[in-house]
Amino acid sequence: MTTLTLQIPDSLGEYKHDTVRFIAAKLYESGKLTLGQAAEMAGLAKRTFADLLGDYNVSLLNYPVSEISRDAGRI
Repeated sequence: MTTLTLQIPDSLGEYKHDTVRFIAAKLYESGKLTLGQAAEMAGLAKRTFADLLGDYNVSLLNYPVSEISRDAGRI
């Protein structure tokens, strides 16, 4: 894993873990990271990270509606 140094405003200093979790959640939402990768980035177990996603308005089911419709048509 690569290390990235992120400069955040002092006002967010006490929320540094929340900031990393938010970024991980958004990278998961965009499909850039798997659930496991995002959880690792956030320093959490998969289950804990999955439970946290709702706090950031990110769905655990990261599956586009177009694919759901297409797959449902195959049943």
